[in-house]
Amino acid sequence: MALHDKYTKPYDPALYEKDIYNSWEESGYFNPDKLPHLEDRTETFSIILPPPNANGRLHAGHGSDFVLKDIMGRYHRMRGKKVLLLPGADHAGFETQGVYEKKLQKEGRSRFGMERDALYAEIFDFVMENKHFMEDDVKKLGTSCDWSRNTFTLDAHVISHVEQTFFQMYKDGMIYRSKRSVHWNPKFKTSLADIETTFEDRTEPFYYFQYGPFEIGTSRPETKFGDKYVVMHPDDTRYKQYKHGETFEAEWINGTVTATVIKDTAIDMDFGTGVMTITPWHDLTDFEIAQRHDLNFEQVIDLDGRLMDVAGEFAGEKIHIARPKVVEKLQKKGLVTRIEPKQQHAVRVCERTGVVIEPQLMDQWFVKMKPLTTLALDALATGKISFVSPQFEKIFTHWMENPIDWNISRQIVWGIQIPAWFKNKGTADEEILVQKEKPSGSGWVQDPDTFDTWFSSGQWPLVTLGYPDGADFVEYYPTTVMETGRDLVFKWVPRMIMFGLYLAKDVPFKDIYFHGMVLDGKGQKMSKSKGNTLSPIELADAFGTDAMRMSFIVGNTPGQDMALTTDKVRAYKKFANKLWNVARFIYSNTEDFDLAAYDSSQLDDDALTILRAFDDLTSDISRDIEAYRLYLGAEKIYHYIWHELADKIIESSKAHLTDDALPKNKAAAQYLLLRVFEGSLKILHPFMPFITEEIWKDFPRKDKDLLMVEPW
Repeated sequence: MALHDKYTKPYDPALYEKDIYNSWEESGYFNPDKLPHLEDRTETFSIILPPPNANGRLHAGHGSDFVLKDIMGRYHRMRGKKVLLLPGADHAGFETQGVYEKKLQKEGRSRFGMERDALYAEIFDFVMENKHFMEDDVKKLGTSCDWSRNTFTLDAHVISHVEQTFFQMYKDGMIYRSKRSVHWNPKFKTSLADIETTFEDRTEPFYYFQYGPFEIGTSRPETKFGDKYVVMHPDDTRYKQYKHGETFEAEWINGTVTATVIKDTAIDMDFGTGVMTITPWHDLTDFEIAQRHDLNFEQVIDLDGRLMDVAGEFAGEKIHIARPKVVEKLQKKGLVTRIEPKQQHAVRVCERTGVVIEPQLMDQWFVKMKPLTTLALDALATGKISFVSPQFEKIFTHWMENPIDWNISRQIVWGIQIPAWFKNKGTADEEILVQKEKPSGSGWVQDPDTFDTWFSSGQWPLVTLGYPDGADFVEYYPTTVMETGRDLVFKWVPRMIMFGLYLAKDVPFKDIYFHGMVLDGKGQKMSKSKGNTLSPIELADAFGTDAMRMSFIVGNTPGQDMALTTDKVRAYKKFANKLWNVARFIYSNTEDFDLAAYDSSQLDDDALTILRAFDDLTSDISRDIEAYRLYLGAEKIYHYIWHELADKIIESSKAHLTDDALPKNKAAAQYLLLRVFEGSLKILHPFMPFITEEIWKDFPRKDKDLLMVEPW
């Protein structure tokens, strides 16, 4: 069979992709220590890949994420650098436990009442059984990462490192334990950090009540049983006759209360009546006001989201059920002055589950953020870190300039258990020891809480590279770039920067590249409930991985959201077939040609102009990739192959490739086709690695290696 016979049929990705990825893995070239001409690779290029959920499948955001990183890695590997793309998997504590709890519910079981170790073991087995599906997805995308360095956030050395960081920060006074207002998820029974919550706009009734001489407004009358303080701005002239600390009697939900006037600048004079009662136990702003004025706190809602005994006849009721009943009682007492039936306001909810957050006062572990954010801002000011998109620098700066101490305790079992021990917990004689091993003596019990997932993943560049003295840490830290989703501008990225500066005294990466969200064809966010999700794996199966990759990169401007449709992917499948047909034409017309023996000085001016133009294109695309304009590089090589190589160069060569053409002209045409095609395959390879590698197998050059390590 002639060499070009395989090209007589349309390109079928399913026939080649798996074998090609296997050949890449078997070559060892994903491992930077096994790259060819290692002694000449004096520069490094490294990316720590964001670890996906260990038991999850890759979604559209992951598709954008891994494709962008792999393009960079493949390009710099071909540029002669020692390239490390380091993969991993995240235990994703709260999210994974939530998934497993749904499984337990289907089985008629609950985590409540289960032994801690037994539940942990079940979730561990569940994650380990499913972890390979995520890793297979990463491979399916063509990601050229070093699997020999694959790391899991619950590997023993990771746990040990995270514990040591906790010990050091506690010793340095950077971590403390305190009773403070925290975000509580009453359904999943755990506290959350600010970054794990979001605000949801809701339209709900807003109620106004008579509270002594004042009219107060609230959207949550069911929380007001313990309210004994009425607060107003000290500069509000409407209430200047009332003095700070003044008391008065007020008829309220369950009888008469003695209330105290508090003047505080936290009050918005333009909202409602400018007066409000406060519930310090269940509202962060109220808690801060109460702290400033040394006021008493009273718990009204328990950890299940039910009213407590202070609510009298409503005790034990779920708060959303109690709300209309409380309003009805106040109406009967003549204390409802008016109701606005539809007022829009922001409600804080759990980002993962959508459950409404109920603030609670709890003893938790906190990280002091101000010293860490100062380090991060200094690194930005001195140019140690650089944002590809300026708008994210502004967002980052805002978050760093307005830090909130970070609650790192989670009331779940799936994660790294906090290495702290209690004796007489919750009493006046409570003792706490922060250490790995159980203290000597009786009565010591380990803190059952686990670390917030961001506490471990925030140290990801350090733990994966073997901080403080591992060979990889010495060679690759700081890494070259952190490329990730724009939603992590105030979550993961700042924590990596802060931990890097605090522990290693240096930033973990130099450049920060945020990609936007992948939207559907109508510009809407993808979600299962809308039925508009597009899986990168399913797209790769249907149209080929290369077509999927091109659809994720063309039009993907740094920091901007991108629309994705199956029609877009289908268009790049047609391009892949066009490239296949180009290969068929060129190979079938150059089988008898010895590329290495040809004297290029015989080329005419037209051919030299074409080669110079291609050199200019190569330099232009190189600059685009170096400046993180990957989308432009992809577009330029696409248009060159389709419109210059296929439509012009090949068409103009046909007259010189016939049997009766002059041998000199035929040889020149063959040389030009092969040289331009060789360069085109190299430039296209980072974007479409599978089809280019398959076509490269047949390229008439005896000294060739895998295309993935050919010089750019």
